Amino acid sequence: MIEHQPTARWIAVEDFLSGVVVHPDSSLQRAVTTALEAGLPPIEVTPNAGKLLKLLVQLSGARRVLEIGTLAGFSTIWMAQGLPDGGKLVTCEFLPQHADVARANVDDAGLGHKVEIRVGAALDTLQALQDEGAEPFDFVFIDADKENDAQYLDWSIRLGRPGTTVVMDNVVWEGAVLDPALDTVNAPGIISALQMMGEDPRLDATVIQTVGSKGWDGFALALVR
Repeated sequence: MIEHQPTARWIAVEDFLSGVVVHPDSSLQRAVTTALEAGLPPIEVTPNAGKLLKLLVQLSGARRVLEIGTLAGFSTIWMAQGLPDGGKLVTCEFLPQHADVARANVDDAGLGHKVEIRVGAALDTLQALQDEGAEPFDFVFIDADKENDAQYLDWSIRLGRPGTTVVMDNVVWEGAVLDPALDTVNAPGIISALQMMGEDPRLDATVIQTVGSKGWDGFALALVR
């Protein structure tokens, strides 16, 4: 991601909100610690964003969640906590090491029975889910390699149903959406996905801009028509 130094005040406000309102439990705090100990990049969602995902899962009444990009399972745990009894979350992770850390974290949180981690290229996993005749997903969270964002978005629609909620993270990318030359690898994929959200008749969407410990960014929220 583009280098940017968050202001101390952004981080202080984020910490205040996390401590006063969000209250991440010990399993979530442990997931962050184990990720660092395993040498994984510290790019998990913030606690306030994770709690938002949990609440959106609950508000949407989702029973089946698809996550594209697992990392250490931080967002996975948040969303699985929002699922009802009998709910299922399928998460796609490219790297086996990340998947191993995530599995340990999810199991430690007591959510292993709700979560299936599939290892391999996400596009291959998504195709496999379709080939298997997987039941439609009610909620999709996209937070993986940005080059394939538009393809992930298309798969979210194909594997979803009318009324499926889709959340895509990292859609401002330090303002690179205005100047793709700032990151010629990731920005074009993000822009393509945003254009799709605005033009594809299968979707109704908006974007929220954010600042915090992860810098200047934002997320998109879409509804499958």
